[in-house]
Amino acid sequence: MKTTAHQPSDAPSYFSAGLAARTQAAEIELNGSTVAYWTYEPVQATAETRTILVIHGFRGDHHGLLRVADQLPEMRIVMPDLPGFGSSAAFAAGEHSVAQYGTFISAFMAAVGLGADTVLLGHSFGSIVAAHFVADHPGEVTPLILINPIAAPALAGPKGIMTKLAVLYYRLAARLPHALGLALLRSPLIIRVMSEAMAKTGSKDLRRFIHGQHHSYFSAFANRESLLESFTASVSGHVAEVAGKLTLPVLLVAGEKDEIATLPDQHHLATLLPDGVLKVIPGVGHLIHYETPGPAAGFIRSFLKDHPA
Repeated sequence: MKTTAHQPSDAPSYFSAGLAARTQAAEIELNGSTVAYWTYEPVQATAETRTILVIHGFRGDHHGLLRVADQLPEMRIVMPDLPGFGSSAAFAAGEHSVAQYGTFISAFMAAVGLGADTVLLGHSFGSIVAAHFVADHPGEVTPLILINPIAAPALAGPKGIMTKLAVLYYRLAARLPHALGLALLRSPLIIRVMSEAMAKTGSKDLRRFIHGQHHSYFSAFANRESLLESFTASVSGHVAEVAGKLTLPVLLVAGEKDEIATLPDQHHLATLLPDGVLKVIPGVGHLIHYETPGPAAGFIRSFLKDHPA
């Protein structure tokens, strides 16, 4: 295992001075692929310290959840770059599907020694992966936390048209000549349009930070093929389809203005969970992890106090 220092490259005002001191970066080999992951140790371990395994969203990597990790200094947080994203290689064999990512979670937990007392947290696409993993592997983690969960089919409802356009975008990028396809996927203009559409904050500085994050990390994917497979997985599944199997305590953290995972769908998902609670953060959309990490961390902390190991 290789361990190196890791320093956030973003504007320091958006991170505490102590985050770097908590951070360890490492790599492991899993089934023929290199997986990069980061561990954020607690500033001071207490009886309420838990280990939280974080599964990031589509086209993201561990950087996206850094502000949330920074707001939970008493927790031990483990954040891998999912295979095919960030600094992790694509799967050496098999499709980048929800099921394959679930298999990855099992292998990763075993490799780094995470037990059944591990808290599992998924954001956006990561919520689909995390929920399906729990449904297929009861008892391997507890509890479950989903931020901006994908609560309903992406191709249905008012947002279906935009999803279908995104499907065409990713399919076209995969079929174009290699250089043209990559240029389309990594187009600064398209990334900026997506970033502008998701950001809800009125703060110019925070919007600048968000756009910088997306421009820095949204194009860190292994190849066009794995990206298309992951995108197909992200629009083919949702949390509600396995909600009845999620018998452990589940926390949903939703954004009032989320246009990707809409609030009515979140309320419906909450009714399907055997033991679920929904917390809504006003004024924010699909970027809770960037715009309102403090309130999100507060809900996580309270939820874990209510559900001790």
